[in-house]
Amino acid sequence: MIKRILVGLGGTPFTEAATQWATELGDLHQAQLTGVTIVNTKKLENVGPVPAGAAAYAQRMRENNVQVTKEGTEQAIALFKDHCSKQKVVCRRIKYEEGDTFEAMIDEDRFNDLTIFGLRSIFEYGFVEDPDKAILKLLRQGVRPILAVAEKYRPVKTVVIALSGSMESARATRDYLQLNPWPGAQIRLVHFKHRKKPEPFLLEKAADYCQAHGFDVQTDLKDGSPKNLMTYAHDHTADLIVMGNSSQNIIKRSLLGDTVLETIHSADIPLFLSQ
Repeated sequence: MIKRILVGLGGTPFTEAATQWATELGDLHQAQLTGVTIVNTKKLENVGPVPAGAAAYAQRMRENNVQVTKEGTEQAIALFKDHCSKQKVVCRRIKYEEGDTFEAMIDEDRFNDLTIFGLRSIFEYGFVEDPDKAILKLLRQGVRPILAVAEKYRPVKTVVIALSGSMESARATRDYLQLNPWPGAQIRLVHFKHRKKPEPFLLEKAADYCQAHGFDVQTDLKDGSPKNLMTYAHDHTADLIVMGNSSQNIIKRSLLGDTVLETIHSADIPLFLSQ
């Protein structure tokens, strides 16, 4: 059940897509939305080492960075409010955050059912100095589930759930099925046999659980590495990938080996991430 959705508003192209998915889900589930801005003005003001005699130029750069980003954020907020109004979705409030943006997301996530924002924009738009560390922070603090949107909106009709045999993978599957964000979407369960001793009957157990919750699913046991997940998703015209994350080992060897962050970096398909 989805009744409250948190939406990150960063003033990037990902924000428009996040807004579209959020208002769509708000309409489908009669859920309330909260927007939180994710702009760290302190980081924007850091323009690096300033050569002698260039202080005035550096100050203009700082002011320009802050102004351009604030304008983009204000546009994102206006778009968010407009979408909520058109979809007749309740916008509970907008929280303006100019400090540690991820602390704000963690704090607000406590009483929301789903958090939506452009996770990939963390890498592409310089919100933080260490994007991998920022993502780990979200996961360690229990922000879940996250819908990490792609840059372009697309209706969700086919969902690929990646199974590894880990507890995180199973939890992600349960979270997705119990929330059931897009009723009627086709679900495919895939497991890559990259281990010498893969867990027997994993797909059968997962499919049985899905059926117990009223979902008809297709299963696929694939040879090769989980790094082929994106190719598999594209081959099956997937609109969403469900993945679990290990907050302790995400950078090392988590449920999809070391491909989770790589997937977040490059995915052009939205990701449903749960820990």
